[in-house]
Amino acid sequence: MSAPNPEPGDHESEAYESSHEHLSSSGDEEATVGETEDLLGLFSEHDDGEYVDEVDEVDDDYDEDGNEEEEENEDDDEFMDAIGHGMELEVVFEELASDFAGPANDQPEAEAEAGDEADAAEQSLQSRVLRVVGGRAGATYLTYRQILTLLRGQDPSHFIFDDDADEGDLWSTRRRRQPPDPNRFPKVPSEEGRKLMESGVFGAFDAREPDRKRLARRILDRELGLGNGVDRSMNQHLMAQQMIPSTKPEMIIHYDDPVCCGQFSDDGNFFYACVKDYRVRMYDTSNPYNWRHYKTVTYPFGQWTLTDADLSPDNKWLAYTSLQSSVCFAPTDPNDKGDPYSLDLGDTRHQAGWRFQGSFSIFSVRFSGDGRSLVAGTGADSIVVYDIERRQSIHHVVGHHDDVNAVCFADKLSPHILYSGSDDCTIKVWDTRSMGDNREAGAFVGHIEGLTYIDSKGDGRYILSNGKDQSMKLWDLRMAMSTARYEELDPSRVTRVREHMYDYRWEEYRDNNWFKHPHDNSLVTFRGHKIQRTLIRCHFSPPGSTNSRYVYSGSADGFVYVWNLDATLAGKIDVKSVTKGVRPGARLGHHDGRDWMTLVRDVGWHPNAPLLVASAWNGPNLNGGTASVHSFNESEEDEAEPRMGISVNEQLVANVF
Repeated sequence: MSAPNPEPGDHESEAYESSHEHLSSSGDEEATVGETEDLLGLFSEHDDGEYVDEVDEVDDDYDEDGNEEEEENEDDDEFMDAIGHGMELEVVFEELASDFAGPANDQPEAEAEAGDEADAAEQSLQSRVLRVVGGRAGATYLTYRQILTLLRGQDPSHFIFDDDADEGDLWSTRRRRQPPDPNRFPKVPSEEGRKLMESGVFGAFDAREPDRKRLARRILDRELGLGNGVDRSMNQHLMAQQMIPSTKPEMIIHYDDPVCCGQFSDDGNFFYACVKDYRVRMYDTSNPYNWRHYKTVTYPFGQWTLTDADLSPDNKWLAYTSLQSSVCFAPTDPNDKGDPYSLDLGDTRHQAGWRFQGSFSIFSVRFSGDGRSLVAGTGADSIVVYDIERRQSIHHVVGHHDDVNAVCFADKLSPHILYSGSDDCTIKVWDTRSMGDNREAGAFVGHIEGLTYIDSKGDGRYILSNGKDQSMKLWDLRMAMSTARYEELDPSRVTRVREHMYDYRWEEYRDNNWFKHPHDNSLVTFRGHKIQRTLIRCHFSPPGSTNSRYVYSGSADGFVYVWNLDATLAGKIDVKSVTKGVRPGARLGHHDGRDWMTLVRDVGWHPNAPLLVASAWNGPNLNGGTASVHSFNESEEDEAEPRMGISVNEQLVANVF
């Protein structure tokens, strides 16, 4: 299966995750070419012959090599503008009698009867014409979401023609359903989360809250050496918990393209930023407040964007991927000037039929704890475990019913237990020692839309996930559903067939569509952020700089959200406000009066210092990118060098773009 190309007619930022369309409907999920062409005829001529609009060919926005042309495509906005000014469309549904075809029979009489029935059905061909009118009060119309349904080749009858309507009523636009329970959302603060906070597993707990000592008082206690050893250790941990980075940035690094992801090494000595231009920038951060750029490496022949990256346990190698089956490896040593090399995970001895022949997209990649193998999540609905030393696949398992967007190992010290998160709304647990039978060791269910990311705490027990249902969830491995129980309940059927449908790349999520999964086995659910347009990431906060106290996530609204374990908000960093308008002459494309937008796709928290980096998309069309450095500051005043808020290019040169 070849990696998918970006879809036509989309904005560059909207098509960034072009192969991640997770749709749920009760109809068939695949449309034939003929059906698609018929539906594209939606944009046809008016009754009076006046031409209304046109659907471009599939490759209009791309050159012969499949690369995106420089000119920005504004079809979606032009379409919506036209709708708002009263554009009329005509949608024609042709229906054949459902019972015209008789059973297969070799007898001449049966064939004659079938022929007669077919002739009768042909004569009774019905055409229902539904006029779509926008901008007229009281007029019947289709919503933008419903028109997208038509263009995708899916059956629109469930929202256009209500089976329960009267025979003459052909204009019902959607089924009526009971209003959802306003109390269905998870309780905040979470009781389970509060128990975790008090258990000590997620850092020290101060029972005197909310009468906690201020940070300045704790520093004084430390300097005076007050209390015994236990008290001093507790005081140090609580100090770390109170130093959440603030909005005002130390530095903003600007890129000409969106930043896919960025993380610190485990020792905090360097930071890498993966950018959509297939290049990874590496920075020396041994002094977290005075960075130095030292290397840029490229993914050769990448497709559309870089998707993920991970450091080897010894920090000597960086593995990074694109929408292809090859993984690139680059040395992190600043003195090693050699070119990266690649391994093709698609060239495997463990192919299981036609679907693995050739290339596939890789959305996620991770090193094992011993550094000898890789695990990858693919667009072939599969998980690949690859032996780096032998350069061959150990396992290639179709473990899901949709794209595998994220993978990770449960324990940094063990290469055996791993997790996979998919657009089929499930997280599955795998044991590499028993993957030969293609069966998972356990499963987590609870998300009602596809997963965008999963992160392990590294203790072999807790895992965190982000979902397109606008929620983040915390899980405990001990509560995983067994394989037998999973097969008995078939819990994924809840999310396979639904009345609503949601495409996270373009649409706003409607809270009315949210419901609690009946078999949810998560511990805590966190809400408030926005998961849209791309695979936004979430993480556990590091033990060194935060005492493992928090969980955090990027967001499509331009903020970094930091939560306590009880799902209450501990901090919120406004990346959008500090990146707006700070780069003169930015190559961000034509904005046509649009407002500035920022989407935080990934956040890396320094393992030792109270500092984090927000990797973001920026601009009126989200064509640019930034990595903004935020540190803890009790005051907005700048007290040291280098000064705060400085804007630099990717080489860390100020005011040169």
